[in-house]
Amino acid sequence: METGVEPEDLGQDPEYAGRLEYHGDKKNGHNLRITDLREKDSATYKFRFITDQTGGRYYGDPGVTLSVTALQVKVTPTRSATSKTLTCSTTCTLTGSPTYIWYKNGQSLYWPTSQQYTFWTSETESYSCAVKGHEDLHSPAVCVQGQSCNRVTYTKRRICVLKGSTVDMSCTVGYYSTTSTFWFRSDKSTPEDLTRDPGYTGRVKHTGTYKGPFILRISGLIEEDSAEYRFTFKTYNFEWGHSFPGTTLSVTGNTTLYDTTVNHIELQEKINEPSC
Repeated sequence: METGVEPEDLGQDPEYAGRLEYHGDKKNGHNLRITDLREKDSATYKFRFITDQTGGRYYGDPGVTLSVTALQVKVTPTRSATSKTLTCSTTCTLTGSPTYIWYKNGQSLYWPTSQQYTFWTSETESYSCAVKGHEDLHSPAVCVQGQSCNRVTYTKRRICVLKGSTVDMSCTVGYYSTTSTFWFRSDKSTPEDLTRDPGYTGRVKHTGTYKGPFILRISGLIEEDSAEYRFTFKTYNFEWGHSFPGTTLSVTGNTTLYDTTVNHIELQEKINEPSC
């Protein structure tokens, strides 16, 4: 922070609107929580307090430096032509001692739980990784050999929309020929084609061919539609796993009006912005 420059209250920054929680008192200290983290949130954060004394403005130096990273699977050849080493990598060191979850062809593996492991490869396989407790923030699925393999890539991980509106969720697949495809809710004990679910009768439509995009459209949204939606496909000799995290939909009846100085058009846009 430059000397003489008045810092901006993070609570007034529209980039953080709806994502901040602040709790503070003399006994328990002052705590800031930021949700729905983005890589551009990486920065140094400082605390300021003002007293009733002249010049009584104080800053906490050096502050707290936050680094926000995304998971990526790195594939490294080994001495054997038929095996590879996978690493669930980040651009910074994660705090704590995280337990890792690996996905092979869309199905979670019980083992390993480490950041790195070596395995025998197949040219059609894809792998993804996640940190336990944050499975929705998994890495993209990567092919272990070449660029074509069995994998599903979701366009968006999270969507927030208003009750009564219509939403489109989409994904692409990495296989050329599928025999069947469908979307399902992850909270069902057994994956069920959403187009056959009585709770969605007349409100859901599934389109898409070849490698996609495969689009799930739900209209007349109700708050009970809030769930995680996943896509699966079959080929003549393969079925994509059902445990690979998909798109999380949040349906809300609330809207947020920000108290900012904006023109009429910007104000109308913010009035219609959902608050999830």
